[in-house]
Amino acid sequence: MSEKQIKPWVKTALDMGPIIAFFAGYVLLKDHDFVIGGQTYSGFIVMTAVFIPLIALSSFALWRLTGKLSAMQIMTLVLVTVFGGLTIWLNDERFFKMKPTMIYLIFGGMLAFGLMRGRSYLRVVMGELMPLDHDGWMKLTLRMMLLFFGLAIANELIWRTMSTDTWVKFKTFGLPIIMFGFFMSQSGLMARHSTAEDDTPEA
Repeated sequence: MSEKQIKPWVKTALDMGPIIAFFAGYVLLKDHDFVIGGQTYSGFIVMTAVFIPLIALSSFALWRLTGKLSAMQIMTLVLVTVFGGLTIWLNDERFFKMKPTMIYLIFGGMLAFGLMRGRSYLRVVMGELMPLDHDGWMKLTLRMMLLFFGLAIANELIWRTMSTDTWVKFKTFGLPIIMFGFFMSQSGLMARHSTAEDDTPEA
């Protein structure tokens, strides 16, 4: 199936919808316990069980609409399923809280491996969105790698030292804001290394 273009707001809704739904459900259920099959589950665990099929449906819808899922989206879906499943099976919310750490360590490690080979794996994922020269991609990849490792450390510090409420807010709002701020801060690099004008046909 060839890749199709969809409206940006549709993609954003599919990407962020499950996360917002998890946050809303957690706020409503966080003070409630549920007895299922003789086992008592917190609202956090229940919403984790809801989140897994939501992100799976969102990924399926995105694939149906575009004909493609990025390696990052596939890896995220796999890790959500694995760590979310462990959270439910063992009735231990710590596994779900560790999931972002693993995602960012894997992504950071993949970018680091590419850099050691003199390649930018970030370009493979985002090359169509940002036309940059080789040096630009290498610099952006290095900065993205450091961001991922920094986010992994931040996630560990927050879930291990702060309340579940704080972690959920960080996961829902803090991480997207940090990612948005990161790319906004790279506008100078993108301008200096852009190849967009090179691709513009001469009049």
